[in-house]
Amino acid sequence: MAIIKEFKEFAMRGNVVDLAVGVIIGAAFGKIVTSLVTDIIMPPIGYATGGIDFKNLKILIKPGDPAKKIADVSINYGNFINTLIEFLIIAFCIFMVVKAINSMKKPVEAAPAADPEPTKEEILLTEIRDILAKGQK
Repeated sequence: MAIIKEFKEFAMRGNVVDLAVGVIIGAAFGKIVTSLVTDIIMPPIGYATGGIDFKNLKILIKPGDPAKKIADVSINYGNFINTLIEFLIIAFCIFMVVKAINSMKKPVEAAPAADPEPTKEEILLTEIRDILAKGQK
């Protein structure tokens, strides 16, 4: 029973709940970005590059045999390009969100503090400096 109690305490901590919410929102955000890249960004890029569909770009290593239901062996670098673009967009969005949150966290700058009162030693040294400066003139 002690394990269940410890697990309940662990799961109910604020950090764990915040992390869970972040993961769920992140997964949903990932789907949005995937759709953005696949459905909105890549078609114009494909059109600008002469109708190339990046998803279908690959280097064929060994052709498959449809009769034997053997798939092609290939390096699908077009899919990698799509994934890389998705990653860059997600990373940029997260950067902007973190930057916005950090700017809200900055403390309001207080008025500059007044100089502290000089100590007796500092007053004495200042007087000595002033006397020496007058004596050199």
